[in-house]
Amino acid sequence: MTEPITLMAAGELRTALEATARGDLQAAAAALMSIDPTSWQAIEHRLTVLGGSLPELLATVGRDAA
Repeated sequence: MTEPITLMAAGELRTALEATARGDLQAAAAALMSIDPTSWQAIEHRLTVLGGSLPELLATVGRDAA
């Protein structure tokens, strides 16, 4: 079973995605760096199960916003 993602980490991931969509890469990086290691691993695992990765997700969000 995959470890849970904390509510704080989910919020930070959402903040990172929103910042990426705005083109604010500094805010996106700060939000991602705030995610705890256990949640980070759980996020990566879930994205892998879906056939993607965090870099691909961020690139898609950034590209779609442009």
